[in-house]
Amino acid sequence: MARCFDFAKLRFAMLNTNGFVYLAALRMEIFTLHRGTSPLFVSLPHDGTALPEDIAARMTEGARRVPDTDWHVSRLYAFAREISASIIVPKYSRYVVDLNRPPDDVSLYPGQNTTGLCPIVQFSGEKIYLPGQEPTPDEIARRVGKYWRPYHHALAAEIARIKAAHGRVVLWEGHSIRSVVPFLFEGRLPDFNLGTANGASCSPEMQRCLADVLETQRDYSFLVNGRFKGGYITRHYGDPANGVDAIQLELAQCNYMDEDSFAYDETKAPRVQAVIRRLLLATSSNS
Repeated sequence: MARCFDFAKLRFAMLNTNGFVYLAALRMEIFTLHRGTSPLFVSLPHDGTALPEDIAARMTEGARRVPDTDWHVSRLYAFAREISASIIVPKYSRYVVDLNRPPDDVSLYPGQNTTGLCPIVQFSGEKIYLPGQEPTPDEIARRVGKYWRPYHHALAAEIARIKAAHGRVVLWEGHSIRSVVPFLFEGRLPDFNLGTANGASCSPEMQRCLADVLETQRDYSFLVNGRFKGGYITRHYGDPANGVDAIQLELAQCNYMDEDSFAYDETKAPRVQAVIRRLLLATSSNS
């Protein structure tokens, strides 16, 4: 039976059979993890919107709206439980710490605009913090310890658990972004953007299978390994030679929500979900 853990209520350390720390002395809710029974594991690292009060007080009014959230992705992927996937969802905003950046904050896209581990600018180019209120290196280190590491400990442990049970893992990174973000890319983003670190994070067969799914539909444009090739999670955990295929899907938000009000579009969203479902189901057939 699939189980869902609320980590706010647990304070003890739990180890899986491979020795990974699954949970260690968490005294607050950092994320929730639903443990499924299939090889599929969905990670939604930018779904969180919460801001600790002490951090929010130092932010601009616009930044406190957390506009760069991957809005509603947990709602888009809610059906994944029906197909027995595991799902991990954070509580806190990427403005607190970006779970999809390396802990040393090395750029994933050298030479291109991007945002960092504890971002200080929004995708609009506007500042996140009031003058003189940006996080210091010591504060960034504390945030990594408090929010980033627990998420990644759980991510690694769940990958190990699934691998032990099934011999393989499909790690699916669910993301979304405004369709037009001049700070990050030119023009309008394609609707569906698959990233596999240029083929390094999943098998060629898996990438081809997913591209075929997108080729057979006519409603949405798509690109494989374009502007979004996969972030830290995809690149770090993807290990196809050892049975871990990792794929990132970046959606253009205009296809399922209003990009200005952030409101979910009940008419558009089901069509996007139908394509996501076909993609996730295709990962199970490619084994």
